[in-house]
Amino acid sequence: MLADLFLGLDVGTSSVKAILVSANGDAEAAASQPVTLQTPEPGWAEQDPETWWTAGVAAIRALVTKHPRARIASVGISGQMHSSVFLDKSQGVIRPALLWCDGRTTAECREIETRAGGEANLRAWVCNAALEGFTLPKVLWLRNHEPAAFARLATVLLAKDFVRLRLTGTMATEPSDASGTLMFDPARLRWSREMLDAVGLAASLLPDVGGSAEVLGRVTETAAKRTGLAAGTPVVGGGADNACGAAGVGAITPGEAVSSWGTSGTVLAPTAEPRVDPRLRAHTFCHVAPGVWYVMGVVLSAGGAFAWYRDQCARELPQEQRDDLLVAEAAPIPPGAEGVTFLPYLQGERTPHRDAALRAAFVGLSLAHSRGHMTRAVLEGVCFALRDSVTILKELDLMPGTLLLTGGGAKSAFIRQLQADIFGVPVTTVNREEGGAYGAALLAAVGAGVFPDLQAAVRRTLTRQPLTSPNSATQRAYEPLYERFRAASVHWSR
Repeated sequence: MLADLFLGLDVGTSSVKAILVSANGDAEAAASQPVTLQTPEPGWAEQDPETWWTAGVAAIRALVTKHPRARIASVGISGQMHSSVFLDKSQGVIRPALLWCDGRTTAECREIETRAGGEANLRAWVCNAALEGFTLPKVLWLRNHEPAAFARLATVLLAKDFVRLRLTGTMATEPSDASGTLMFDPARLRWSREMLDAVGLAASLLPDVGGSAEVLGRVTETAAKRTGLAAGTPVVGGGADNACGAAGVGAITPGEAVSSWGTSGTVLAPTAEPRVDPRLRAHTFCHVAPGVWYVMGVVLSAGGAFAWYRDQCARELPQEQRDDLLVAEAAPIPPGAEGVTFLPYLQGERTPHRDAALRAAFVGLSLAHSRGHMTRAVLEGVCFALRDSVTILKELDLMPGTLLLTGGGAKSAFIRQLQADIFGVPVTTVNREEGGAYGAALLAAVGAGVFPDLQAAVRRTLTRQPLTSPNSATQRAYEPLYERFRAASVHWSR
């Protein structure tokens, strides 16, 4: 008899990834298909939702082809948060989706604050500030700037939920993704009638909400023919990429924290209740584990900043070795890059500045500096920006004694040490590197009844690697350098 495998699908900004995971947690196969980001104007970011589905079909088909005799028992989907999919009544896409990193909605954010009666009501209704990245400002932008398109609007979905719709024919979401829309109340686990009434939107625009490990649809005959999956295969709720990424490294209980480098960067700490930063610098969202929330700081350009720098400044290096060669050039440069500071605000910033118009800069460059200095400054700048979030978690008494790492910042020993030294805490990784797709696969296994809950799935499948501790001398050296970064950030943001 064939052993069951569980499919995890992650709908990202740069690619759609798919993995097959066995009941003992082994990743049996993986596939990835790139997707393209459009930037029609500075600060704008869009994607055609149908490309997510096309890429997802190709990634799933690649896995099924590699394992033609495998029985895929269930599917879980993870995806980029906040990105808005506008559908008409026939479930057709009205226009390209506005993404999480799109910064065009500053006026709509001010409109939301005014209509809500101030940030105190936003805290009470949706636990978060009105920021350009969230979904609600994008809906209002459509209403304000493209009224003909808004008149056709029947449903607003998120990225992973659009792929679920194409896979199952079901329109649904779950709390971890819904809580990033600014239309969902994370504390009461429901769409916020107060928020929707304040901005004049109908609740009928939004899908039903189910559990992250709950079966919310089944693969249709049409989708089965395209993907190679069996018709009727259950598809669970899944979760937002950050929540699934945290689940994929085991950060699902209070007392944990995880730092992630994807295109964006996050520092996330699970909580036993919905904790809200009084200054709304960090976000409060639902986790994919029932009865768990998390507080998260977001750096809009983390791995994305390094990728931009690499592609602009190291084109002559062999493509498959560029990252490693750049890190090798940066490693011998002393902390602080001999006076060079990089501010990684290529798409504005969320934590702590809440400024979509903020932009990146190299500060302190001279003729004496090399590419190695600039690379070191980029890596340090991303870590400094993430430390802003670490600092907020410390202020809220949510920062544990060690920090889990995932994503690009977990793969390099040099960058792991850099984070330990700049954050001032020991860091560690786990035996899995598949991120959000892995967390989605674990949710699929829970939904299939292989594990009683997500906590049991984590215990069975994940083990932690040895700690990387801060070098005390380097940690001390970074304290004034972090203050230099903060001073430059404040000056640049004015």
